[in-house]
Amino acid sequence: MGEKVAADGFDLADRRRYREKLHRCLRALDLLLEQQRFERPRNLMGLEIELNLADAEGMPRMINEEVLGRIASRDFQTELGQFNLEVNILPHRLGGRVLDQLAEELRTGLAYADRKAREADGRVLMIGILPTLTPADLISANFSSADRYTLLNDQIMAARGEEIRLDIDGPERLSYTSASIAPAAACTSVQLHLQVTPSRFADVWNAAQAVLGVQLAVGANSPFLFGRELWRESRVPLFLQATDARPAEYAAQGVRPRAWFGERWIDSPRDLFAENLRYFPALLPLRDAEDPLDVIEQGGIPALAELALHNGTVYRWNRPVYDVSDGVPHLRVENRVLPAGPSVTDVLANTALYYGLVRALADEQRPVWKRLPFAAAEENFRAAARHGMDARLTWPRPGRSGSPAAVPAHRLVLDELLPLAATGLDAWGIEPADRDFYLGVIEQRCRRRTNGAAWQVAAYHRARDGGLDREKALAAVARRYVELAGAGEPVHTWPTHG
Repeated sequence: MGEKVAADGFDLADRRRYREKLHRCLRALDLLLEQQRFERPRNLMGLEIELNLADAEGMPRMINEEVLGRIASRDFQTELGQFNLEVNILPHRLGGRVLDQLAEELRTGLAYADRKAREADGRVLMIGILPTLTPADLISANFSSADRYTLLNDQIMAARGEEIRLDIDGPERLSYTSASIAPAAACTSVQLHLQVTPSRFADVWNAAQAVLGVQLAVGANSPFLFGRELWRESRVPLFLQATDARPAEYAAQGVRPRAWFGERWIDSPRDLFAENLRYFPALLPLRDAEDPLDVIEQGGIPALAELALHNGTVYRWNRPVYDVSDGVPHLRVENRVLPAGPSVTDVLANTALYYGLVRALADEQRPVWKRLPFAAAEENFRAAARHGMDARLTWPRPGRSGSPAAVPAHRLVLDELLPLAATGLDAWGIEPADRDFYLGVIEQRCRRRTNGAAWQVAAYHRARDGGLDREKALAAVARRYVELAGAGEPVHTWPTHG
């Protein structure tokens, strides 16, 4: 939810001065691109996972500060809600047995965090939306204590000028109003980073944007909110609505939401940073003392702090990232669409599919974004969020014409995209054993047409059919989920009973 910030308030001139500074940052970025100052290819990837804290009954526990104190590791940090944590895995080079290595590191880190959470009568849970959350849990009093969360909330609510309205229609309908952005804390995700050179950035971002719907179809894991069965990946409409700084009239005029799919394929990394400045007013107009153009003139590398902070308040599903490491700037594509969980194996299977597809599609002679309308990619994203594995996705068909056509998601993945992902992982130098194991998990999900969301829904309806009321059925789902995820097997093998 952004970098650490603190402020007492903003005067009328702060946003004007901040806008001016942002444009100096953008000019500095232009100069860095022109001067080719960015790091050479390193094939580096990174992984972050947002987590939930629950008790033995599957109910949320507001104890993240206590648990973090017990964990005592910089790898774990706060997130928006007191029932949230985030774990950050150090960057790794894509290649060899990196997927198995990441899985082992993640299992070790999560097991340690879970032991410490148990000391506080809690459990660590990877799930897109904890199904037992209630409106009473998602209130501003349950924000984590860091100032940046309260400040961000205050700025969004001030820009909006009225309560947040949640209106999500799926198998059931949810209609709810909130006096804060606290419902966004329900959304816990996996963020996949890929460091790329400027010349490669547009191809990688376009490829990542094209496969967002595929990622959601096979990886959906968020079917419930406030006791209602909604979309297979309800994080998508929930996060859009819970962070929406637009009053209803602005939305009706077509003003862009801050949780944004985008509106076109790009030609340069600059396109995205420039759009963020052009379309989105500052939420946190905090200025750094650095003058980025002076730094460049003196031969240095600017931090572009304002650009990074502003960029962090525009919630693209594929976000551009500028950063400096060891005095050298680099660019990353941050993929933010996947829900957390269900198991470590599932997370790494989703990771393998993403990096494999992005590499293969970015390498293609006839890029998919030259054959697939951007609007079709956005519709794929929404269809997959709503229907998960049962979605139909539009994709260019094989053959000379290659015209896009709608295909069942599971068939598209099995017939076309898994072989493509395997080619991409080969290009990264991933060992065949890792490639085959983790893509095999995706294959089995598609053959069985199940994922985390499908398992949760099936387990819930079985519990209801067994006589449990709504609240007890959801708690039973959460308890069983914790048990099965802890055992480590991928979700397509999980029973829905017992």
